Amino acid sequence: MIRLAPALARRIRDAALAAYPRECCGLLIGRREGEALVVDAVAESENLSGRPHDSFEIDMRLRLRLQKELRGTGREVVGHYHSHPDAPAEPSRRDIEQAWEQDMVWLIQGIDHGTPGRLNAFRPDPAGKAFRQVDLLVEISG
Repeated sequence: MIRLAPALARRIRDAALAAYPRECCGLLIGRREGEALVVDAVAESENLSGRPHDSFEIDMRLRLRLQKELRGTGREVVGHYHSHPDAPAEPSRRDIEQAWEQDMVWLIQGIDHGTPGRLNAFRPDPAGKAFRQVDLLVEISG
């Protein structure tokens, strides 16, 4: 299960709307609590893909900087998010090809003709040939 505060879900949605009709992307920061991931921050990245209308590429310098900053804090980069303009919030073939880290969560925000759709969570399956959907709980932390 992935736990995400409503304010972070809104930030992802707003980034997807601002990037439309291109894909937005960014990193998820948080901590592991048993089988659950608690996402407590997001870091927006410029989409460096040469095809931003149907693919994304996160700036690796952002990831390396965050990993360095988070060292020893109990928090880490736990995944990333991106949007699917005018496509379902489900992994695409290109997403499957890019899923090389089995422990990373993928959040996908659907955008349908400029209107926000679903936000779904996935993990790559161990074989790396598909994704499995993961429960996403948007909750107010206490």
